Amino acid sequence: MTLHFHIEYRTAFGEEISLCIVENDEVKTHRMTTVNGAEWWCDLSQRKSDHSLTYYYKVTADGAYERSEWQTVKHVLDFTCTAATEYHVYDRWNDMPDDSYLYSSAFTDCINHQQPQPLKSTSYDRTLRLIVRAPQLREGERLAVVGAQKTLGEWCPDKALPMTLHNYCEWAVDIDASQLQGESIELKFVVTNASGHVMMWECGCNRCLTLPDMKKGMTVMYSLDQAFFEIWNRKLAGTLVPVFSLRTKESAGIGDFGDLKMMIDLMAKTGQRVLQLLPINDTTITHTWTDSYPYSCISIFAIHPQYADLRALPELEDEEARREAEAERSQLNALPQIDYEKVNAFKSGYLRKVFQQEGKKIMKSAEFKAFFQETQSWLVPYAQYSWLRDEYGTADFTQWKDHNTWNEDDRAMLSDSRTKEHQEVAFYYFVQYVLSSQMKAAHEYAKQKGVILKGDIPIGVNRYSCDVWMEPKYFNLNGQAGAPPDDFSVNGQNWGFPTYNWDEMLKDGCKWWVRRFQNMSKFFDAYRIDHVLGFFRIWEIPIDCVYGLTGQFVPSQAMSREEIMQYGLNFQEERFTEPYITDWVLDRIFHERADEVRSEYLERIDGERYRMKPEVNTQRKIEERFAGVTRQEDLWLRDGLYSLVSDVLFVRDRNRADMFHPRISAQLDFIYESLYDVDKEAFNRLYNDYYYRRNNQFWYREAMKKLPKLVQATRMLVCAEDLGMVPDCVPWVMEELKIFSLELQSMPKSPTTRFGHLSQNPYRSVCTISSHDMPTLRQWWDENYERTQDYYNSMLHREGPAPHPLPGWLAEDIIARHLDSPSMLCVLSVQDWLAMDERLRLPDADAERINIPANPKHYWRYRMHLNIEDLMADDKFTDEISTLISQAGR
Repeated sequence: MTLHFHIEYRTAFGEEISLCIVENDEVKTHRMTTVNGAEWWCDLSQRKSDHSLTYYYKVTADGAYERSEWQTVKHVLDFTCTAATEYHVYDRWNDMPDDSYLYSSAFTDCINHQQPQPLKSTSYDRTLRLIVRAPQLREGERLAVVGAQKTLGEWCPDKALPMTLHNYCEWAVDIDASQLQGESIELKFVVTNASGHVMMWECGCNRCLTLPDMKKGMTVMYSLDQAFFEIWNRKLAGTLVPVFSLRTKESAGIGDFGDLKMMIDLMAKTGQRVLQLLPINDTTITHTWTDSYPYSCISIFAIHPQYADLRALPELEDEEARREAEAERSQLNALPQIDYEKVNAFKSGYLRKVFQQEGKKIMKSAEFKAFFQETQSWLVPYAQYSWLRDEYGTADFTQWKDHNTWNEDDRAMLSDSRTKEHQEVAFYYFVQYVLSSQMKAAHEYAKQKGVILKGDIPIGVNRYSCDVWMEPKYFNLNGQAGAPPDDFSVNGQNWGFPTYNWDEMLKDGCKWWVRRFQNMSKFFDAYRIDHVLGFFRIWEIPIDCVYGLTGQFVPSQAMSREEIMQYGLNFQEERFTEPYITDWVLDRIFHERADEVRSEYLERIDGERYRMKPEVNTQRKIEERFAGVTRQEDLWLRDGLYSLVSDVLFVRDRNRADMFHPRISAQLDFIYESLYDVDKEAFNRLYNDYYYRRNNQFWYREAMKKLPKLVQATRMLVCAEDLGMVPDCVPWVMEELKIFSLELQSMPKSPTTRFGHLSQNPYRSVCTISSHDMPTLRQWWDENYERTQDYYNSMLHREGPAPHPLPGWLAEDIIARHLDSPSMLCVLSVQDWLAMDERLRLPDADAERINIPANPKHYWRYRMHLNIEDLMADDKFTDEISTLISQAGR
């Protein structure tokens, strides 16, 4: 069988088009031919036994990759014409469409429930196949074609030819070409319901096709321009809540995957279509409450055992053990907040009992064997890592004898059920099988209920994680990832994660990230990229720092001494790069304890300045010096010493000591205050150029090396957290890749406005009031009375003084305005939904806070104070939400 591919694509001089055929994740490339640089073709031979061919086109220049088609939904050629000896394929180049979100599994699988079906076989001597994309179609709607000729129904809607959804949002029909009259045909596409009744016709003029001279055995396939219908854009509402915060009457002191199903029921009952979660990855480092931080995962694949639904496991056979477990479960579930250590000790013990009772049987099942086969690339190292962590009593793998890094030679014995090593790690295999099965079941349940599960991709991993242990080449361990100062933290955020070695990751096409996203797509249909700015540049903090002020963006284009001086600033290297410590500074910071600081922590450089003594000349050394201190006045002294160390005007580049970066927020420090006014003006010009203009094109290129691969790795809907110090290039990339932005009225993207205008939200965005890192709506309302008053008058257009605390009726008004915004998704925290009802919300608004980013040791233990069953039964509350959503057209 011969295949003839044709595509029109106007190339520049030196560019070539290649046809890329995908077979079992391998790509075979075929160069195409042209005579005019616009019409390209190539011929291939194909086995008749094959069912279909998946392919895409790409452009190369001088043999190097330039660009390719959108690869999330590739071309598919079905070999269903049994009489065909040759296929002539006339394709069109597919760039990422503006409505790419409609091709996501969030829409195809959860909202529209449109699943591709194989084309039916035909035996026509000559076949005309029409292919057209129609992503707007909704659940129960189908595509058909009608035209002027008898075969096409002679424009009679009742005789329209039904088409088959053979690819995501792509419809196909095979027409007996021997029944067509003349050299051209005229047609239109129509939408029908399940019974075949035509509901609407496509917009625009009739389509006209000129047909080639078709011989016996030929199939001619045309990929046509997208069919467009007058169907309004969808808008959806949803809730943000961590799985650990869920509460039902039967859970065990923490939310689990059984509770998640019940939360999905609540979403469906209230008309909500999106349920957004925080990361569910395993974070077990110390087995203490400090592991409660869900963004510090030890594996990008493994799920945290705390989410196991014990109700879904086989019942314990020992009656006394069952009674004891039920009593402990009941006690834990009655706690107002999560007791991380007790919950995890209880769940781990219960899982071990089930494993001892059922493990051998389950691990012999076909389901477990399939799971192990699919996941063993990461599961085996993770299981050994977990066993070694517990065996040595530390996750610091540098202290594990003979196991400082993963040894691939260990895989065979860890995978053989007859070995002692397998018996040591089998429990971890079992637990991950249970967790994966339960989360997949919740995912399937959500899809059936028409609810999109939205996950979260943390930007970093713990520096003692299994991922670092297994593939250290992908990480830089001599730095710490964080964020520059923002509204969340005036000293910047230091997450402690290692930064990524992107040079190494790019060598293999970011396989580590691609595998991560593809694994996540088993459980979610949408995801939030945590701190998407990290894909442009990450804020890297020296390993000896506690706070983030002396970090630098990596990668970035540092400045030379000569460049700095061109701005009119007399560059004094020692003064500007060493901590600026003088008597007036000490008096301003430490007041009556200034002399104590001079004598204990400083040594003189000259008549004006001091330097820190060697034993306290970094923030980490100061932290160690004050370890265990609890008195507030001593903590205040420690923080003052921290500020001395970071009081510099420039930070040296981490790779080149003769290059410099202006220190973030230096204008708030004493070194800046000491400058002459003319030097302040020069530094400000330099600072603004560096942070807002100098690196824009550079960071754009950096992001485009990485993000296109990741966005197209799955069909999940892509959303991003794009808050903070956002360079101009970020919106360029997000627009190009159709990534949804995050819109908060209290944190507008424009620096010239205090509050965002909801009516200006882009459609491709997620609108919310507060995130897990922020105060809830009720907290924000009472945080700053002057700001609240301004918002009350200027945004809510109400007169008089703003009421405090926030009344329920006003919370409802604010929520209604957000639901009315143009954003496709409006996802509100469960606390903000509850703020509407003064009967249900907690009396203490501060008890609803999930995280405080300024505190790196925050205990993540917030739990809903109400059972989901009770919320489901509260018709007043559920009707209120349903009405608001319906009135907003969501």
